[in-house]
Amino acid sequence: MSDKHYAGAAIHSIDHFALNVPSLDQAEHFFTHFGLQVERGGNEIQLRAGDNHRWGRLIKSDHKSLAYLSFNCAAGELATIESQTRQAGGRFDLPSPLKTAEGFWFHDPDGNLIQVKEGQRTMPTSKAPFSVPVAGADARGSHPRSESKQVRPRRLSHVLLFTPDVLGAMDFYNRSIGLQLSDKSLDIIAFTHAPHGCDHHLVAFAKSSGKGWHHCSWDVATLNDVGEGASQMNAAGYKHGWGTGRHVLGSNYFHYVQDPWGSFSEYSADIDYISESKPWPSGDFPPEDSLYLWGPDVPSDFIFNTEVETQG
Repeated sequence: MSDKHYAGAAIHSIDHFALNVPSLDQAEHFFTHFGLQVERGGNEIQLRAGDNHRWGRLIKSDHKSLAYLSFNCAAGELATIESQTRQAGGRFDLPSPLKTAEGFWFHDPDGNLIQVKEGQRTMPTSKAPFSVPVAGADARGSHPRSESKQVRPRRLSHVLLFTPDVLGAMDFYNRSIGLQLSDKSLDIIAFTHAPHGCDHHLVAFAKSSGKGWHHCSWDVATLNDVGEGASQMNAAGYKHGWGTGRHVLGSNYFHYVQDPWGSFSEYSADIDYISESKPWPSGDFPPEDSLYLWGPDVPSDFIFNTEVETQG
């Protein structure tokens, strides 16, 4: 199955996400050890990666949830995308103190607050080179553990949202802001990309009984960075997660670390890249053949929405 249909204009990148969190102290500890630059001021934290872009806002609240998600589009396309979003059923009439005058704001069918604005491209224009160094005979292939440096992600890669209607969310985001299907598994999970050249997924949707925030994924340069990132988080006390392994859909090497509120941050390396105007054979994969190629068993709480469910 190939799906290259999208609305007449489309966003090209995520600009940033804003997440409500119960504790800024916990957030600062977690993301500092994760390898991000943490800037704290007032009742929020700014997150920057190695590219120095502001990728995240963490806002003090009484619970963890997505505050909003901000996308960038090219100059001259904003009005068209706004018109598409209105026709697709985006809600423009719901109030929020987070709305600003920049771009336009709407709520999606699940009630998530979304911003679209003209802005810089944050998604790479091509896939970065990736290799696994191999030492020749009579040479050391690794450095001592004491010489390891902190793993620092280069950029945000993607986010995954819980939704009660995966196929409906996929259709809405296609008709409104132009995201295209990359691959999916039944109505359980779907991966979407921007059509201007993009990682295999920019926004993914996983089925749950309600909306929620599952994870943010951060690009690192090497497979070794994925493993060393896992080790540095383990040493900081964040021992629960999933990995290290390799995905099927997206093909990236991964390690997920559970944050203090039950969601995850992912170290990701070598994700598939879909070039602009190139065909991509999007498929519908059975659940048992779609999640990972190799790695440890999936933890029982990995696809668990702490925002709406009570774990038994």
